[in-house]
Amino acid sequence: MQISQRLYNLLFADTVQLALSQLLYLLSTCRILLTYPVCGVLIMLARLSNDISPLTLVVMSLERYVAVCYPLRHATIITIRNTGLAICVVWAFSLLNVLIRVLLLINFLFKNMESLLMKDICSGLFLLLDLKADQFDKVYTYLVFTSATVAITSSYIGVIVAARSASTDKASAHKARNTLLLHLVQLGLSLISTMYNIFIQPLLTILPTLAIVRVRNVFYVFIFVLPRCLSSLIYGLRDQTIRPVLMYHLSCGLKHSGPSQC
Repeated sequence: MQISQRLYNLLFADTVQLALSQLLYLLSTCRILLTYPVCGVLIMLARLSNDISPLTLVVMSLERYVAVCYPLRHATIITIRNTGLAICVVWAFSLLNVLIRVLLLINFLFKNMESLLMKDICSGLFLLLDLKADQFDKVYTYLVFTSATVAITSSYIGVIVAARSASTDKASAHKARNTLLLHLVQLGLSLISTMYNIFIQPLLTILPTLAIVRVRNVFYVFIFVLPRCLSSLIYGLRDQTIRPVLMYHLSCGLKHSGPSQC
């Protein structure tokens, strides 16, 4: 039950992120210009869902670490209540980040601008309107990247050390090690999307407009869409509750209703 809660939270955040990123991509492709307030709402919602994924992976990794290294205390530590509390902390931390970004955006002197209509496509990069917002974006990104990497890597090392102990269930430890390794890969893919602004910002000054558009399209597919699709597929196949339903739909119900369903 606890695993399903964390998995559903991860899949929900990834689904929302995919929907918002697809909307922003269509707006940019059609060259539809938005006002700063409307763009700000869309970007902040996308930022919220984008930040939840790596933080949820940290919670899932810590649960695997407790399950292997403290098996006798696992049932008392990883309860439905504690799992719900951990998810609430993840959301609260992500909401705090969004709130600070909103305050920095409001603090910008929009009254000195002739119009609130943006001069370029809606993007988080163009909402970094002053030095404070840009510095906060970089500090927060580096902080999440470093903290999440250290947490999952430490859990992975702890499980490897525990697996060598004679008192540890070898099968459980091996499964946990593979899960944490998967979390590390997934974390890398998720955190790359949080560093999108850091990747694209230097290119704006050295590449022509057409090249920037092509780079954004590539980044959109490989940084935003692909990791979220892999997350849903991998964790859906690993979850015993979701796997039968997922396999049924992936096979178009061939085992039950024949090829006409597809």
